[in-house]
Amino acid sequence: MAQTVQHEIVSAHPLLDSNGNIAEPGYAKSLLPIYEKKKIATSKLRLKEWDYYLVSNGHFALALTIADNGYMGLDSISLLDLDERWEITNSPMSFLTLGKRNCPGTSKVGNLVSGNANYQIRFENEGNGSRILTAKMRKFSKEGAIEAKVTLTDEPKESMVICTPFAKKGHFYFNQKINCMRAEGYVKYGDREYTFDPSDSFAVLDWGRGVWTYHNTWYWGSASYQVDGIPFGWNIGYGFGDTSAASENMLFYNGKAHKLSQVKFHIPGDEKDFLSPWTFTSDDSRFEMDFVPVLDRASCTDVLIIKSDQHQVFGRFTGKAILDDGTVIDVKDFPGFAEKVENKW
Repeated sequence: MAQTVQHEIVSAHPLLDSNGNIAEPGYAKSLLPIYEKKKIATSKLRLKEWDYYLVSNGHFALALTIADNGYMGLDSISLLDLDERWEITNSPMSFLTLGKRNCPGTSKVGNLVSGNANYQIRFENEGNGSRILTAKMRKFSKEGAIEAKVTLTDEPKESMVICTPFAKKGHFYFNQKINCMRAEGYVKYGDREYTFDPSDSFAVLDWGRGVWTYHNTWYWGSASYQVDGIPFGWNIGYGFGDTSAASENMLFYNGKAHKLSQVKFHIPGDEKDFLSPWTFTSDDSRFEMDFVPVLDRASCTDVLIIKSDQHQVFGRFTGKAILDDGTVIDVKDFPGFAEKVENKW
């Protein structure tokens, strides 16, 4: 892989120009671009907005999603026991939400709630340095209800922000990944109770807003944990849009972001054998990892013209990552996940 120039956005300005296209493609280390729905040039049916949180300590994990994809809304609660190697996901759908969920235009502040008589998911962010995630579902699975409450603190000053255009006019993806937030709270499911301790529990927020083309395949990997007590993690990925200005690959160490160039996922079995060991390589040799899967959170929805084939694989990374100043971070059995997702949406 040839190294590519990574264009950094360093000043605040509107995300979109007057035609609804990305004004300045590239990456930033904070939410500098200003997202304004009034500048979107396409139908409300095509706008996709979501907040996705994953909270984990490497032994068990909770994933929560609220999404408004224009023609449909998706809420999701996932509980994963990585030691016992099982997961349960329940994802209610609704139709023609058309932006009515009022997803905040910034990740810095704003509440988001969705639900019905059977469940509720709520994300609270008053801009005071903490985020509160709550979820409950009466009929989560055969073992009964689920209830969760998690508070996130110690949000790093720097994160991954990417402004990705598509070749099709008026289409774009604006995304922020906030890694390594400390997590404290609980999940109660049936007669089980899981406790997140902030000493070893971390969360990532995937905050996405955009107008996507119909058929896409993406690759995404993320980790949020610690090395010798210092928060460390990464965001890696590719597969959609015009990424010539910048990739979304970034390391996070002690609250600071370190930009990587290109990272390649090597999935065995012609990218179909998800539970065999993977490898990751980079064009700048700054991210070289082996990955041993422990659980594939797989799902496939195929209804008429809508399809989503997902493999979110949780496991352990072993290898090295190199910070901007040349410091080598060695990791062994470091918890995280990597995924391949094909969408027709």
